Amino acid sequence: MARLKETYQKELVPKLKEELQLKNVMEVPRVEKVVVNMGLGEAIQNVKILESAVEEMSRITGQKAVITRAKKSIAQFKLREDMPIGVMVTLRRDRAYEFLDRLINVALPRVRDFKGVSAKAFDGRGNYTLGIREQLIFPEIDIEEIDKIKGMNVTIVTSARTDEEGRALLTGMGMPFRKQNVAA
Repeated sequence: MARLKETYQKELVPKLKEELQLKNVMEVPRVEKVVVNMGLGEAIQNVKILESAVEEMSRITGQKAVITRAKKSIAQFKLREDMPIGVMVTLRRDRAYEFLDRLINVALPRVRDFKGVSAKAFDGRGNYTLGIREQLIFPEIDIEEIDKIKGMNVTIVTSARTDEEGRALLTGMGMPFRKQNVAA
């Protein structure tokens, strides 16, 4: 079992149940899935970028990445419908918890001048999206093999009903949220 999942079940569930004043254990918010997405607009001119992105994404997440395709044509971007435009991975259950554990405890602390992640990136339903500027923060990526620095989005889908429940869940898991400035 993933280390973060074990911590969640043994320590976080009772704590969140009391903190959020929930009556049933099944009401406690949990991570349903983690979606990692890498949009590659430059793949229109250079298709080889997609191959390296799939390989890097598979290394980072531990699961084979899927190539995403354009849904509609956009003439200004020289984009036609069904052209490969990015890669994504959906992680569920233990793989999601393992990825979150590595993201929170290994990758994010490696970001240069890291002050924490924004607490405002919730969607209103307890789901959180985090943007990562470069894939080099993951230890699975070898710097010498990188042809281009690529960013990615990590969306954490939770069963929380509100942003406060989602924030309590992620804070309990160790997500380093930035302190908000109260005095101006």
